[in-house]
Amino acid sequence: MPKISLKGNTMPSSPIRKLVPFAEAAKKLGRKIYHLNIGQPDIETPQIMIDAIKNADVKVLEYSHSAGFESYRKKLADYYNGFKINIDSNEIIITTGGSEAISIAMMACFNPGDEIIIPEPFYANYNGFSCAADVIIKPVKSFIETGFALPPISEFEKLITPKTKGIMICNPGNPTGYLYSREELELLKALVLKYDLFLLSDEVYREFCYDGKEYVSVMHLKGIDNNVILLDSISKRYSACGARIGALISKNKEVMAAAMKFAQARLSPPTFGQIGAEAALNTPKEYFVKVQKEYVERRDFIIEALNKMEGVFCPKPSGAFYCIARLPIDNSDKFCQWLLEEFEYNGETVMLAPATGFYSTPGSGINEVRLAYVLNKEDLKSAMICLEKALKVYPGRTL
Repeated sequence: MPKISLKGNTMPSSPIRKLVPFAEAAKKLGRKIYHLNIGQPDIETPQIMIDAIKNADVKVLEYSHSAGFESYRKKLADYYNGFKINIDSNEIIITTGGSEAISIAMMACFNPGDEIIIPEPFYANYNGFSCAADVIIKPVKSFIETGFALPPISEFEKLITPKTKGIMICNPGNPTGYLYSREELELLKALVLKYDLFLLSDEVYREFCYDGKEYVSVMHLKGIDNNVILLDSISKRYSACGARIGALISKNKEVMAAAMKFAQARLSPPTFGQIGAEAALNTPKEYFVKVQKEYVERRDFIIEALNKMEGVFCPKPSGAFYCIARLPIDNSDKFCQWLLEEFEYNGETVMLAPATGFYSTPGSGINEVRLAYVLNKEDLKSAMICLEKALKVYPGRTL
């Protein structure tokens, strides 16, 4: 039998989704599972977006422009200008989700064997995107004790080699919820200029910044227009993960020309997704006010509940809708599987994501889990009761 490729063998499985078979088996046993393992909000998608898709007057479902609908890109440029991100429609390529934006950016900017520095823990699929693009991730570790703040720039510099081509961040962050300050981004800017690197920034959670803290985009930084690639998605801000619409944005004309070749190779982004995304730009501000208030309440509840549990520590995030908690357990992979296979409380259990999948450094995150507070507060309350009960009887408890 022919053998699959080396890349096929080395491509990592999703650490977020690998426990799904165990969850399915638990459901067949009649257990209710509280899904805190994945960033799928239960917030309703704006009705204006749903209606636009339902009422679309489409006679022929044809290709769109490879860069996406011009009308959508123009309105999207206005949206970014509202955040003082000054771009025009020609500096935007619409992609099939933020995932394709990241993949295209990596292929357009990096050669096989080039290195990219990413603060860890980071969104697990960055590993997959880099593997597909033959890019090597060099992780620089952030720590739960500091709330996963940007590591010292000296730690970045230790990793720079002749093969280093870029730095990538997620702001606000998945999986930590950390929101980088302007001062931290200015430090990255100086490093990028010093070594002439690309700076890729995944900013899909910009609508979710809390406690009055400022959202600062890499595109707010002066003097590095040709170094910056902004990566975006509508999935989280409109609770529209299934629409699969993202964007790649840069003022670097060479990057955009190269990215367009990859965009042309995949032909075009989804038509109905773009129809919905364009309509969603007219979502009333009240929607976001209500959604942000809801997430703040969920965050405050879950962080307080976690830190009240014996042996648990969880820093308070300032953005997105994730947190990473350190638990009194021997192994987060084993614990998360045990929750699904062997534990139940009143016929219920909770599904978490082992934090090991968000690190590249072996052995990291071994006693940490990521929680996505994407469920209503009543469900979160039940999930926290399950977790507390589980921690008391888990065979690998370390207290």
